[in-house]
Amino acid sequence: MIGLRRGLLTAALVALAAVAAHPAAAQSDAAANYPNKPIRVIVGFAAGGGNDIFARLVGQKLSDILKQPVVIENKPGAGGRISAEYVAGQPADGYTLMVGASGMMSIAAATLPKLSYHPTKTFIPLSMIANFPLIMVVPVNNPAKTVKELVDWAKAHPDKANYATTSPAFTITSELLKLKSGMPGVAITYKSSNEMLLSVIGEQTLLAIADGPPTVPMVQGGKVRALAVTGAVRSSELPDVPSMAEAGYPDVDVYLWSGFFAPAGTPPAIVAKLEAALRQAIQDPDVSSKLKAMAVNPGGGSSEEFRKMIDADIQKFVAVVKAANLTFAD
Repeated sequence: MIGLRRGLLTAALVALAAVAAHPAAAQSDAAANYPNKPIRVIVGFAAGGGNDIFARLVGQKLSDILKQPVVIENKPGAGGRISAEYVAGQPADGYTLMVGASGMMSIAAATLPKLSYHPTKTFIPLSMIANFPLIMVVPVNNPAKTVKELVDWAKAHPDKANYATTSPAFTITSELLKLKSGMPGVAITYKSSNEMLLSVIGEQTLLAIADGPPTVPMVQGGKVRALAVTGAVRSSELPDVPSMAEAGYPDVDVYLWSGFFAPAGTPPAIVAKLEAALRQAIQDPDVSSKLKAMAVNPGGGSSEEFRKMIDADIQKFVAVVKAANLTFAD
């Protein structure tokens, strides 16, 4: 009996040693068999919104590439943070992914000290789906025709210098402009982008820096004047509006984005397979053309590029929060 036990123990030790000696082979086997069942993609926003549309568009192509169903599940709440907390607790096996947006990831990491997860430590960024700049608008009756003229006007009229905002993303971008230009300005908070833009139209606020979907129609309809888009390049939707870099403020370089994430601990071989499939899906001509039609810049870069971008975002936003002494409610 003792000899039998010793024999079994020896066999077990030999087997463990074989696995330990060939981790690459084990991971290769895991990737070779992956996926063999449906993949869930968790979206922290309601069905029909931008991130949900991104997930379904890319998810369908991802399903075609991996030959398995990709099932989109919406878990809205707390600006997407509920979905991140949920996915962080799921098995790291490649079968539960997440579409995360900048607000719930890099901006939340910079503004919420008690955030229960970290965008690039709790998760593995797989590939960015798309990004887009914000648009700076002022009342049509304001004499400023450029960002510099607005900065000068605000300095000359500090009692009238304020800005509209609805979210930390807009607040941080406005405060970044203040830091880089010396422009004064008090934040006036509104409940929705529509209310925020109406405050600019009605001249209750001097400016707003907002996202494209609600803002572009206001600009094109002549209800507000666009002075710049954040970042280094112009928007295809507003080709006559200069970038912040062209306007003389290259450091006001803010883009919002969405991308795919996997829980930390997912085997590297599976991560590599997902990264390659997602890049192929996002760069597919049909998918990228549909993304461009939504006035966003298609992504499809590498996992490492995505991770570096997110970490750089966090550092930039943390610096703004500290310099402007900002606080945000959880």
